[in-house]
Amino acid sequence: MRFNGWPELKEAHISGSTPATFMLAPMAMALRQQGVPVKIVFLGHRDGSALMVRKESDIHDFRDLRGKRVAVPNRFSNQYLLIFKALKDRGMTMQDINLVEMPPPDMPAALYAKAVDAIISGEPFMGQTELDGYGRVLYQAKELWPNFISCVMVANETFIKQHPDKIQDLVTGIAKSGLWLEGGMDHRMKAAEVVATQYYHQNPRLLRFVLSKPPDRVTYGNLRMAKQEFQYISQLALEAGILKKPIAYEEYADPRFSDNTTGVGPYSWEGK
Repeated sequence: MRFNGWPELKEAHISGSTPATFMLAPMAMALRQQGVPVKIVFLGHRDGSALMVRKESDIHDFRDLRGKRVAVPNRFSNQYLLIFKALKDRGMTMQDINLVEMPPPDMPAALYAKAVDAIISGEPFMGQTELDGYGRVLYQAKELWPNFISCVMVANETFIKQHPDKIQDLVTGIAKSGLWLEGGMDHRMKAAEVVATQYYHQNPRLLRFVLSKPPDRVTYGNLRMAKQEFQYISQLALEAGILKKPIAYEEYADPRFSDNTTGVGPYSWEGK
């Protein structure tokens, strides 16, 4: 199932109609804190976000964003925390910029129309602005937050208890797929064709661009869960006001499926 907005995804989990999905990590933590029975079981990918400005913009450094309009997916997004962290690292606060919440598919048009000065979300929407010739990368996510975790695999806790074998198959499959993608540029180009035409209805040219310019724009080889990384995310979320109170790792995470991917190799699929 494809969701076009995070609110709909949230409601699907609250109703229990969705047993597993990719979701923003801070949103998963916040949902758990609100009593929604979800657990993070694996990562979706790392990096895969970019902070974009217009090509002719006079914004060349993060501090140049002072007083500018910056669009993020929503306040529960990893990209919101990325901006929060980058500001904090430079002795700035959210009050130094004008933050706008906007669905990622709407961001390219907003940047083109100069309705905002900068945009940040997951790919391929950021790459679209660059490919179309009016967007420029100010920072890749990894430059502001090394090993940035973009999205996570979240499962319904009841489904986990009833079907742990299915969750393990899903997690292992994602791990093998990620390693296959990291097996060479030819694999990434094959993936772009399959995913674009059969699942996301995107232009294959756009996905080829995102998966290759540069090759580590999005990474899939290191998807195992690390407690320390998630504790850092939850601490930032607390400081940013996304979480109302501290939350323990064990409350929102179930790492056993991730731990069981140790030694897993890539799929042998060759695109036939």
